[in-house]
Amino acid sequence: MNVEYTGRHYEVTSTIRKEVETGLAKIRKILGDRFETKVILAVEKHRHKAEITISPRNGPLVGLAQAKDMSIAVNEALDHLEKQAIKYKARWQSKKRSARKTEEANKWNGDQSGPQEEVQTAVGLTEKTAVPVVVHKYPAVAKTTEVHLVRSDEAVAMRPMTLEEAIKEAHFKDRDVFVFRDPKGKVMVLHRARDGKMELIEVP
Repeated sequence: MNVEYTGRHYEVTSTIRKEVETGLAKIRKILGDRFETKVILAVEKHRHKAEITISPRNGPLVGLAQAKDMSIAVNEALDHLEKQAIKYKARWQSKKRSARKTEEANKWNGDQSGPQEEVQTAVGLTEKTAVPVVVHKYPAVAKTTEVHLVRSDEAVAMRPMTLEEAIKEAHFKDRDVFVFRDPKGKVMVLHRARDGKMELIEVP
């Protein structure tokens, strides 16, 4: 564990080092091991100050505290740092999910830069009226189940929405099929395939 200690008018004891490293072990469970740590412990006018800085990939996090006792100051600084680490991880995961959804939306909008398992073709009498279709290979014999007809308002959007809004709504309502109109009034269908991927179907 790479920890750099600095004492200002204070001698860093083995007990304090142990407390710091115990607190950092909790933070490493949240953020992983890839960060360096700097610990500054100082005594000013009988006040014990602890400043603990860690440096994860997207910027430093700092825990500051002061108390009558160095052990209390260190633990309070570690508590602040742990709360920041939880927020940091949640923010990072949110950005990662957002980037993944943007990538999926780009694919639905025609960006086929990634590897594709589907076969692309077009159906129509002429080139102008042809509609793009994604063809999947399914087992020759599909399992059939009893059909249940259920009216569902949650599967249909009541107002026009963009593709991104529709994707969020379908995920939020956990729908395998979601029907909506785009801002221009065109009917679109989002469909979750057997492999878990979402498909966009444009209704002619």
